[in-house]
Amino acid sequence: MESVAWVQVDTQTILTIHKQVITRNPRIALLHNDHRTWHLELKNVREKDRGWYMCQVNTDPMRYRQGYVDVVVPPDIIDRESSDDMTIREGQDVTLTCRAKGHPTPSIVWRREDNEDIVLDNEKTVPPVAWVPQQLEGAYIGQELTIECHTEAFPKSINYWTNTNGDMIVADERYEPIVTENSYKVYMKLRIRRVEPQDIGTFKCIAKNSR
Repeated sequence: MESVAWVQVDTQTILTIHKQVITRNPRIALLHNDHRTWHLELKNVREKDRGWYMCQVNTDPMRYRQGYVDVVVPPDIIDRESSDDMTIREGQDVTLTCRAKGHPTPSIVWRREDNEDIVLDNEKTVPPVAWVPQQLEGAYIGQELTIECHTEAFPKSINYWTNTNGDMIVADERYEPIVTENSYKVYMKLRIRRVEPQDIGTFKCIAKNSR
């Protein structure tokens, strides 16, 4: 009578012959009925079980059939090989590393936590900056006038205006500082409700942070 054997092809290991389990692997079992159906059972499948398995019948010539067992592994980020939090000054280079394991090999996608676009370009970055769309404003006495200033800074900056004497401007009946923030960008406006002679001169918008 012909005997049936199961072989792990990649390692050339004979697992079972006829009704006998040959391998010492306790996770392997043999199920059969009426000498016509032979099942190789793998319990608690592990990555090392991935590969080709062959069922062979010792007829002359030998008959066999092969099948591949693929063991999939969910993706997982390898913390010890990936970047932690970093604080970098603007203008410096920084490399963030993310390593993951899994099968099939996982694809890694980067995104910003705030879901803003990641800008990929080769332009040189500049240090924190402030600019005024209109540097010279004309006005007459008694007119309402609004001047504007844009700043970018990180960490978050303290923003304020100074008057022609260099004093910080606080909101009162004539001056209304308006600040609009968007991430690291700040849009500043100063509304002068009624221009007076002492307003003729230089106003400054100032942004300060720990850098």
